[in-house]
Amino acid sequence: MQLFTTPQPAISQKFSVNFAQSLAEIREAQALRYQVFALEMGATLDTSTPNYDIDLYDNYCHHLLVRNLVTQQVVGYTRILTCDQIGLAGGFYSSSEFDLSPIRKLSGRFMEIGRTCVHADYRNKPIIQLLWASLAKFMVSQQFDYLMGCASIPLPTDDYLPLFDELLQGYAHPSIQVTPRVPLIRGAISHDNTQEIPALLKAYLRLGAQICGEPCWDENFKVADLFILLDKANLQQRYLKHFIQRAEASASHPTSAVSFHEVAA
Repeated sequence: MQLFTTPQPAISQKFSVNFAQSLAEIREAQALRYQVFALEMGATLDTSTPNYDIDLYDNYCHHLLVRNLVTQQVVGYTRILTCDQIGLAGGFYSSSEFDLSPIRKLSGRFMEIGRTCVHADYRNKPIIQLLWASLAKFMVSQQFDYLMGCASIPLPTDDYLPLFDELLQGYAHPSIQVTPRVPLIRGAISHDNTQEIPALLKAYLRLGAQICGEPCWDENFKVADLFILLDKANLQQRYLKHFIQRAEASASHPTSAVSFHEVAA
């Protein structure tokens, strides 16, 4: 599925956004994931192939890649696991970190995003906007009612930060709370006020997503994960339009075609 493209590959700031159409493209994405999560963040990955981040969910996901059209390098990535595939995948990834019983009571179609990352050399580029513009288009065109996922905040330890209370005060879902399987330690509240909100989480919240309860500690990745839920009815059109405009400035025009190529990872 090609979401954005450009006829001018000689322009350095042009990118394409496409779903992977081959195992080779998935491997490019998994190599980027390994570089970001293992080499930069120091995550402990349970992977079957050295230098690639490969997990059991990959075979059942749509893999969305942002590519620099000059270098052909994959510089941004996220994956989508849909409610149509969770029977084969054994459930959503989020269910390994949270009790999703309240989510299962909602009616409608769900898509989960995960493993989102951007190459270090491109974090000052509109890569997150490109991904989000594509995700929103996918959500609408494929008639999903909810988008969900785990938004990560890097932490050296599992101490609870005041930042989490601030986020919950401003963005908590009014009625849905999921329970983290490994909560942070409340008795060791950190007074570190220097932690910034990651760009991905900011994008979630600007588009209308809500936080469904306290974070889960991910020991392997050394992050606190917040469960995020975006109801399509709450999708903020003002921010979505802004994201799409920035995306189209970097990748000429969106296409309306929607097609999938199932590739085993």
